[in-house]
Amino acid sequence: MATVLHDERKSPRGGPDRRAGFARSGMAKARRREAVVAYAFLSPTLAFFAIFLILPLVFAFVLAFSNWGGFDLTQIEFVGLDNFAEILNPASSFVAPILVNTLLFAFGSVVLTFVASIVLANAINRLRFQGLWRTLYFLPIVTTVTAVGNIWKYLYEPSGGLINGLLNALGMPSVRFLADPDTALPSVVVVQAWASLGVAILILTAGLKNIPETYYEAAALDGAGVLRTFWNITLPLLRPALLFVLITQVIAGLQSFALIIVMTGGGPGNATNVAGFEMYQQAFNYGLWGIASAMALVLFLIIFAITLLQLWLFRQRGEETS
Repeated sequence: MATVLHDERKSPRGGPDRRAGFARSGMAKARRREAVVAYAFLSPTLAFFAIFLILPLVFAFVLAFSNWGGFDLTQIEFVGLDNFAEILNPASSFVAPILVNTLLFAFGSVVLTFVASIVLANAINRLRFQGLWRTLYFLPIVTTVTAVGNIWKYLYEPSGGLINGLLNALGMPSVRFLADPDTALPSVVVVQAWASLGVAILILTAGLKNIPETYYEAAALDGAGVLRTFWNITLPLLRPALLFVLITQVIAGLQSFALIIVMTGGGPGNATNVAGFEMYQQAFNYGLWGIASAMALVLFLIIFAITLLQLWLFRQRGEETS
């Protein structure tokens, strides 16, 4: 007996394909409704970022090519690249010493923070009461910059300061740390590095905790010493944390200006004047908002280029940074 196969795809009622189409359509509508609800919940946050982040960024970009005194929006005058030509002129103080000071301040504090945080994180990882030590090193982060700067100003005082008191006790003369152009910037760099240690130590100790102990046990069985174990095991496996510390510390150093305001005010002369402080002066003291915005855009490009360079260097070493 012949069996007649009924092709349901040709059925006038639609069959399985039609029912599957309805199901897909229903799922698509459900996903759209979920997306609408999700964006509705996110709308306050998105509005906040649009008003306080995106709009100021766009406005600052426009001002970088304009001349504006900071009061009447109708008086914004488009000047093209004149602001950049003025600040990037080799004779301009923005190139030297301000940009030079900014780079020295950033990389000096990063080197000190980087080296000290690696040493201290390894030491803390081998001590008891690790939470206590991490808390002590993290305290400068939760302390206001004004308090940190003023405390160190008193420590640096030529007469009566603790540091000069120790130098005098050792038979050495007092040093005018913040009043001498040769020592002012290094003195502030030390404070910036000290204040940044807490975050770096916290991140690196977390990275050390993620390294399996089996690697160290295998190294001990092979007779590897402390330095060889640190160089061949700890540092390679700590690279993701090191990369994060480097990028964040460089960005923080290049953007820093609050500590400069509190401790030196950019002086003596321009010895400690950095890009962030110069932008503040140009905008709020001199009313040159276009010049300040152009400086901000140049600094952003420098930070972006340095960050990409760091990412490229780590990827060249085979480190997965994504």
